[in-house]
Amino acid sequence: MCKELKTKVLRLLPPTSNGPTIHQEGQTDGAEILNHTVKALKEGHVVAVPTDTIYGLACLAQNSEAIRKTYDIKGRNGQKPLAICVGEIQDIYKYCKVKVQKELLEDLLPGPVTLVFERSEVLNTDLNPFTSSCLCVPQLVGVRIPDHAFMRRLCQMCGEPLALTSANISSHTSTLEVHEFQELWPKLAVVVDGGPIGDQSRLGSTVVDLSALGKYHIIRPGCALSSTVDVLEHKYGLSEGSKE
Repeated sequence: MCKELKTKVLRLLPPTSNGPTIHQEGQTDGAEILNHTVKALKEGHVVAVPTDTIYGLACLAQNSEAIRKTYDIKGRNGQKPLAICVGEIQDIYKYCKVKVQKELLEDLLPGPVTLVFERSEVLNTDLNPFTSSCLCVPQLVGVRIPDHAFMRRLCQMCGEPLALTSANISSHTSTLEVHEFQELWPKLAVVVDGGPIGDQSRLGSTVVDLSALGKYHIIRPGCALSSTVDVLEHKYGLSEGSKE
């Protein structure tokens, strides 16, 4: 059971030309909201954040106890993996063994796509441990860079990957506004309210496995399927492979 926390609900206003503008009852300094959120994450808490697709729950991927809290909060099956979220493309190489051109990553990220690669040894072994049960099969992890200024800056300030999943009770509908997952608030240290998210499909990111050289496999069609496949096939010549 997760104990109830004194949840901070922080309102993120639409971005300006100078980056994200954030406001909370008299506070206009964007760094304040980021600092609150980073502090909560560093203390091992779970937070709710806006992304470019749906609202998400995030914790530090290298913190095993925080990962367990995330599963508890969602009521999520322990055999369902969490993705990681980083701020820059160069960060992907720290936690994943990448077999595609960097230009391919740059064409798809930041964006509403989760790319699945073989994970590196640096990543927390308690994150999706069930993917490491067989030595003959590569241990995989999905990685995201949302096209969302707040999320990218948050990852940069944390200096390590976030574990990211949808902000809802497991098997329930994905959420586009913070009030839609209000029943989870008491278990979260911070809820960052970025307003309504524009993607009304609620499909989440397109998840594609790029762990096999020259191949791709769509794990979840998501909201960007056609544009993703177009890049993979027509620009980089990858062919669709079946899941092993």
